[in-house]
Order: sequence, then C-alpha cells, then structure tokens
Amino acid sequence: MASIKQRPDGRWRARYRDSSGKEHARHFALKRDAQRWLNEVTASVVTGQYVAPRAGRITFREYADTWLKSQVHRDSTADLYGNHLTRHAYPTLGDMPLESILPTTIQGWVKSLTIADPDRRRAALAPATVGVVYTVVASVFRAAVRDRKLASTPCDDIALPHVVKSRVMPLTTDQVDVLADTIPTELRALVILAAGTGMRQGEVLGLTRDRLRLLGKNPAVTVDRQLVTKAGGETAFAPPKTPASMRKIPLPRVVIAALNEHIARHDTGPTDLLFVWHGKPLTRQRFGHLWRPAAVAAGLTSETGTGMHALRHYYASLLIRYGESVKTVQDRLGHKSATETLDTYGHMWADSDDRTREAVDSVLGNRAGSADSLRTVESIAPGNH
Repeated sequence: MASIKQRPDGRWRARYRDSSGKEHARHFALKRDAQRWLNEVTASVVTGQYVAPRAGRITFREYADTWLKSQVHRDSTADLYGNHLTRHAYPTLGDMPLESILPTTIQGWVKSLTIADPDRRRAALAPATVGVVYTVVASVFRAAVRDRKLASTPCDDIALPHVVKSRVMPLTTDQVDVLADTIPTELRALVILAAGTGMRQGEVLGLTRDRLRLLGKNPAVTVDRQLVTKAGGETAFAPPKTPASMRKIPLPRVVIAALNEHIARHDTGPTDLLFVWHGKPLTRQRFGHLWRPAAVAAGLTSETGTGMHALRHYYASLLIRYGESVKTVQDRLGHKSATETLDTYGHMWADSDDRTREAVDSVLGNRAGSADSLRTVESIAPGNH
C-alpha cells in the first residue's frame, strides 16, 4: 500500500508499507519527487532488490560475526577467517554501519593494509595476504546483499596489490638427505615419505598404518584425511584439503624400506599414527619446532620454501624430470585442476621450442642427404636467385 498526501505546510508526504506491515515515509517539496521515490521503491520490490530503509544500519562487526557463525567451515578455516576479521577488518570497518561503507572506504582500507601501522603494532601485509583478507570481507558484503541489508556491495572494482608469483625452486637431493639426517630419528621416515609421495603436512601427520599397503604388486598409501590442530592445541582428523585430495599414491621402494624400518622400531599398531612425539599427535606448532633446525641445516630458503611443503615441490620436480604428464602430476599431488598444477610447476616442463626442434631433428636430421637438402633450400631462399 502506498500513497501521497500534501501536508498543511505544503510539503508532500509519501508513504508505503513493506511486506511485514511496517510503514515507511518521506517528505518532499514537490509531488513529482515523492512519486519518483515511490516508483523507485515499487521497482525494487518487483525486481527483488528492495532493501528496508534501516536494514543497513547494522555495523559491519555485528553482521560479520553473525555471518561467520552461519558458515559451514572447517574449524581451521573458521579460525582463520575470524582472525582476519578481528585483526585486519574490524579496526577500520567494524563499528561502521554497513550502509555507510562505500567503495572508496574499501579501497582506502585495502591500501592501509599494505602500509605498516606502528600505533597498532601491525606490519604491512604481503600482497597475497591482502588478497585473502579482502576475499573474506567481500564475502561478508555479498551475503549482506543477499540478506537485503544492502542494495549493492561496495567491493566492486577494487584494486588489489599486485602479487608477484615466484617460480618454485625445488630442493636438491642432497638437501633432502640433510633434512632426513638432521631431523630427530623418530621423524626420519616422515621426510622420506613426504619427499617420495608429495603428501601435504597434515596428510602425513594424520597418516595411520592401516592407510598403507606395503606388500603386493602395487604398494600404495591412501590419502583420505588429514590431522588438523584446533584451538587450544588439540588435534583431530578432518577431510583432506579438497575432494581432489582423496587419492592413492604409489610407494617407491625407498619409501617402503623407510616405513618398514620405522614401523618395526616403534611397534606401530594397525590404527596408530605413524608419526608422534612423546606418544602424542604432532600439532603444527610442535612439528615446526622440530623441523626448523633441520631446515636451517639443509639451507632451505625463501626460494625453495622453508617449510615441509618444500618436499612436496621436490616430489613434483622428480615426476616432471622423468617425463610424467601434467595429468599424472595433478593426480599424485591431489590438485583440483591441471591449471593449478601448471601454474605452480609449468616452468619445470621442457620448453616447447626445444621439444619442437628435437622432434624435427630426430627425424629429418637422421635422413641421408639431409644436409644437401638443406643447402638446396638455402640456395632458393629469397635473395639467392
């Protein structure tokens, strides 16, 4: 229901009731302006874009907290998103009403993340981290539009800092040997397993003996879960990173030998975790303390990566060096797409120009009289006749 009525003071009062029966009204000097406003409201209702006048007055913090609690996230993802919001979004956007946040507000906030803030004891964020934080905030605003708190999101056409993607530099085999020899003896097989299968850290830390097939024609490891560290340092099994991460990886002989020795030495039961520390599951923090001295001894750098993920890159480089296809590397690593594999390791495959030359030379270069044929071609080339 909508109407326009002139008041005693000459101004025009336009009013309507929303679907809940609540009345909304505005006053205008001219009747045509009142009619235009009602037309805009009617159009927004018809197109499904109607937003109640006071809906956007909720603060970003209030709405984002509600949004985060309603998401179906893993505990680790929820903790990560909550940390990003608390540390990087709420100090600037938290107390602002949703309706007051403009694209220029978001653009200024993004820029501020790239600049150190001594007052808040905050270092400048790396471009990739800025992108992750922005993605979380943009998700909140998209939800606010769907919930009819806003008519549109202020996160359209926002310029983000450029991320310079560095090429992966795989470890040398000598570095892998140093890691295996330097890390505590209880975890030596862990290094060999990761280097020989490319499993992620959580997948290795969550591996139990019953996921191994060490005998028969096709020894393999089944990857169907990972170990995650929850708030308070507790550990729990969780699904792998993505559905594509569910996979079977063939086990080389060197890995089988290391695992058999490890299982025998520690009397690992059928459902026991392979790698523990003082009888307890390895949290990421506890493992980090054990890993870092070995990483320093092996000379791991920012180019190779200083974490256990460097062993995953090493495994991928071996597959590529020995001629495995992109599809095979994707399957072994559990990437969700071949694009992800190529984006990370594409530079390791032989250059296509070199392969083209080799393909032609391997056939024509061995033919009798090929040199004479080439001289004939050169003699009739433009400018030679």
